[in-house]
Amino acid sequence: MFRGRSTHNLDAKGRLSIPARFKDILRAKYDMKLIVTNLPSCLAAYPVEEWKAVEEQFSRFRFGPPKVLAFKRYLLGAAIDCALDGQGRILLPATLRQEAGIVREVVLVGMLNYFEIWSKDLLESQLTETKENFDAISDDIIKEFGIGI
Repeated sequence: MFRGRSTHNLDAKGRLSIPARFKDILRAKYDMKLIVTNLPSCLAAYPVEEWKAVEEQFSRFRFGPPKVLAFKRYLLGAAIDCALDGQGRILLPATLRQEAGIVREVVLVGMLNYFEIWSKDLLESQLTETKENFDAISDDIIKEFGIGI
């Protein structure tokens, strides 16, 4: 499972080095290929096998409802195959970097079966907001989903 945070810099071509512990997971459990797509504030990188489960869920909705189609269009329409090169890097297309506000400094955040790729500044802002509202967020999550620490 993907866990933890790791800070990296993109090179001039937009390539991102995947941290060793994430590469170890990709090598041991998956085929070293990722699908990268946009989320509203960051990018999401899924091993192909995990991404197939996402696609299967969406395949049930060919023609509606409209909000599912809009979500499907946003998420699946941006998805791109990204194989790791010989140096363990992926190329993040300019369109996805722009969508996520990624310029140079990025943070990879493990999210168990996938990982997120954030602009360092934007992630710091999000984490600060979460920290400041931690008790309220925690209470809401426990009440709504039964998830607690």
